[in-house]
Amino acid sequence: MRATLLVELLTEELPPKSLERLGEEFAARLLEALAQHQLADAAGASRCYATPRRLAARIEAVESAAMDREIEVNGPSVKVGLDPSGKPTPALQGFAKKNGVAVEALQRASTPKGEVFIARKAVKGASLDEVLAGAVEEALRKLPIARMMRWGAGEAQFVRPVHGLVMLHGNRIVPGSVLGLASGNRTRGHRFMGHGEVTLASAEDYEPSLHDEGDVIADFGTRRELIRAGLALEAQRLDATMAANDALLDEVTALVEHPSVYVGEFDPGFLEVPQECLILTMQQNQKYFPLFDSNGRLLPKFLIVSNMRLADAGNVVRGNQRVVRPRLEDARFFFRQDRKQRLESRVPQLGKVVYHNKLGTQLERVERVQLLAGRIAESVKADKLLAERAAWLAKADLLTGMVGEFPELQGVMGRYYARHDTEPAAVADAIEGHYRPRFAGDALPEGAVSTALALADKLEGLAGLFGIGEQPTGDKDPYALRRQALGVIRILIEGPVRLDLPALIREATTLLGTRLSNQAAADEVFGFVLDRLKGYLRERGYAADEIEATISVRPADLSRVVAVLEAKRAVPELADLAAANKRVRNILKKTPGEAGRIDPALLREPAEHALNAALESVAPRVRVALEAGEYAVMFRQLAGMRPEVDAFFDQVMVNADDAALRRNRLALLAEVDALMNGVLDISQLSSEAGRG
Repeated sequence: MRATLLVELLTEELPPKSLERLGEEFAARLLEALAQHQLADAAGASRCYATPRRLAARIEAVESAAMDREIEVNGPSVKVGLDPSGKPTPALQGFAKKNGVAVEALQRASTPKGEVFIARKAVKGASLDEVLAGAVEEALRKLPIARMMRWGAGEAQFVRPVHGLVMLHGNRIVPGSVLGLASGNRTRGHRFMGHGEVTLASAEDYEPSLHDEGDVIADFGTRRELIRAGLALEAQRLDATMAANDALLDEVTALVEHPSVYVGEFDPGFLEVPQECLILTMQQNQKYFPLFDSNGRLLPKFLIVSNMRLADAGNVVRGNQRVVRPRLEDARFFFRQDRKQRLESRVPQLGKVVYHNKLGTQLERVERVQLLAGRIAESVKADKLLAERAAWLAKADLLTGMVGEFPELQGVMGRYYARHDTEPAAVADAIEGHYRPRFAGDALPEGAVSTALALADKLEGLAGLFGIGEQPTGDKDPYALRRQALGVIRILIEGPVRLDLPALIREATTLLGTRLSNQAAADEVFGFVLDRLKGYLRERGYAADEIEATISVRPADLSRVVAVLEAKRAVPELADLAAANKRVRNILKKTPGEAGRIDPALLREPAEHALNAALESVAPRVRVALEAGEYAVMFRQLAGMRPEVDAFFDQVMVNADDAALRRNRLALLAEVDALMNGVLDISQLSSEAGRG
């Protein structure tokens, strides 16, 4: 019989931040286990349910028993299975006995490893009643759970204690025991609003029965959308707005089985505290949704997602308001206390805070960042003194009470405290901005001083950790160096900021002094940034050949990378040079060191003269266009050299017997190669992609 299968585990409150994933993985792993027993289609329909107190999976079209089938089992090779006289060896006899087949019934088959004996035997199809409990146990073992719990006197283990098990195939209870619990068809509804036990008539009745009799919305996505709509409706009613926070929405969805949204308020006097502090207090500690006015200013109101649907929610609201007040008081206390001490007075205390045992204290790091920020500021025409001042103060807020409570506010609080200390606006802004971009899609630092400090902080971090051999390996990146490298790329490209990146990296490694143990650090950091650049360009939609053409020239100035690629796309005929350029590259690779300077007196063939004339004509125009950033103009000039390049290869023997002629022709090709590949390795371009 084929029917819908339902499996539910009734538990104590599950971890909210991983609940949705646990539900999805449970359904997927259970379907996988059933498919291995031929009881369900691996690509069949399944659905997961996850609430704070239950994990469930519903799988469609599950068989009560699998069909009997014939399987083939590979045995020993013919050489091993037969002795020199052709009689079965003990190895072959043992194989036949193990599989319940007569030796005479064994067949032969060819495999990549040679001819082997095979046994064909009938296998009885699995019964759902016999394998389901084991399949559930297997699915549970494969869930991404870091730490298990035990409960009661038994040996059962799961992320939380389990108190009920439902296993229904259609309207039939599938017998079995999981985690020491016998299966049944009864579950429980909402802890407070439900009507006690809910008896399920069939697997298909699970979701509607829980809703109607248990006041539980079992589907995670449905609950999330109900909460989203409820929040939006209340915000609209209050003529307020809400900041998007999908992580908080998911967490709150995992905390309730039947959500309701209510409005709470707090004393407007707390608004003296920076709103970022109040927002984090409400979101992290209380799971509330702050409200804002049309200008983005925090209102003294918030939205509560409750697990109770009440006609009069007064007690719930008052209780939440009472709970949040001490939290807001703590924030106000930290803010007031922190401002009693100037940021600059905290800086020497950073000498007592270890940054890394091989890189010294936070104060030593601040000194390195300060020097680097000053030098970058000069390059980007920022105020050097302001950049150095901002660097000196940038980490001081790490020692404040507010950042100690909310590390996410580092930089943000530094800005507020610097403004309170009457530091220049550019310095205060740079203290906050030097952490940007903090995540994918985050805003870049604003202003030249902020930009200089942000680059200095990230490059010092990369140089320092590579300098002591702490490079990321595989998926491990404990110091978030990939994010730091991507931040550098975004600032330089999207800024845009014109800088010699390899020179800056060398400067950063030099500042490490005797702490530098990896002498190859500068080259490794630059290579690491270029590797991140590949991913950045892929995400922006550039083709593999375009990316390879960019990375191959190891661009020192990343600010022009995207503009160069866009110009390349605007001049598709440039890719027509790719084949010729590959020939140039191949010849030069085979004759390293032979090319010298071009001697016009040694030009013999008309095609040589023509290519040299084109080079002398085009080169100045290419350099002018390059300096002006007019890359499309530059590429059109280069593309115009194609007839002379093609004619040269058709009519001139580069590897002439005369050594002087050969060196002169190689010198001509070397000049052409250098001119063509200044910003892109044209030989890497695909002619098809170039025309696309």
